[in-house]
Amino acid sequence: MSKRALIALILLAASPVHAGSVALTFDDLPVFGRTKPVADGAAITRKLLAGLQANHIHAIGFVNESQLEDDPAGRTALLARWLDAGMDLGNHTFSHPSLDTLPVDDYIADAAKGDAVTRVLDAAHGNVPRWFRFPFLETGPTLAIRDRFAAWLRSDGYRVAPVTMENSDDIFAMVYDEDIGRGDKRAARKVRREYIAFSRRIIPWYRSAARMLLDREPAYVFLLHASRLNADSIGALAGILRHEHLRPVSLDTAMTDPAYSLPDTYAGPNGDDWLERWAYTQKKDLPWDVLPVPPGGISLEAARLDSGPAKEP
Repeated sequence: MSKRALIALILLAASPVHAGSVALTFDDLPVFGRTKPVADGAAITRKLLAGLQANHIHAIGFVNESQLEDDPAGRTALLARWLDAGMDLGNHTFSHPSLDTLPVDDYIADAAKGDAVTRVLDAAHGNVPRWFRFPFLETGPTLAIRDRFAAWLRSDGYRVAPVTMENSDDIFAMVYDEDIGRGDKRAARKVRREYIAFSRRIIPWYRSAARMLLDREPAYVFLLHASRLNADSIGALAGILRHEHLRPVSLDTAMTDPAYSLPDTYAGPNGDDWLERWAYTQKKDLPWDVLPVPPGGISLEAARLDSGPAKEP
């Protein structure tokens, strides 16, 4: 190989075709948030999927099958709608436990239980479950525990779905659901406006942080939730991605980016995203001093709601 050809290959590797792309992933299917009647969940699912299709977004939804127990047929039908719409499904464990607190063998049992229904639905569409998302992004308090679970994932044909972009949508969604439940449409509209405004600020921060850390932009993996708020906001979120010149791609496509082969030596109690994990491994800093944070009122109200009576997933 000539020197010129070698230089060209190096430059190509440094500027992969993945730059300017993002995979949208949705946690806590069938529906995130307060327990809802199946008819309500169906309306949310229908609106979210219609928005994804209208914006040509191939997304994946990560399932907590414990949600199916109160109405197995009705809630399983919500999952089937994702596959019928051309989306993918992944495993988010059965009951959404934390690997920081649950013994690893019990966690493995919960994760193994988490795809019983999804595997059947996938088979009907010629698929098998291939992607796993850690609840709370907590991958284990020690390397030994992390490695033990990683071995189970490999043996069951799973890869970890990392996160390299998020917008705190879960806390906005909690407040939004509360306002909708109280019939306060004005307050709900305000929450939605604040959510979209915050998303406009936080997405560029992740792009800047990635460039600082990697000297380029990877294909991002965006963590969202299957919530009423995102069903009502998916068009606006897609517009932000277009403004940022971020092209939606599938998770499979995003994960071919070489960034996702970088070493990750983090083990500990924090549910850090993968930019933070790579920064920890490389002993680098991210631009935390300019990190946008959600409005104080949203954070306080979400904390109040989260500390209230226990809710079903």
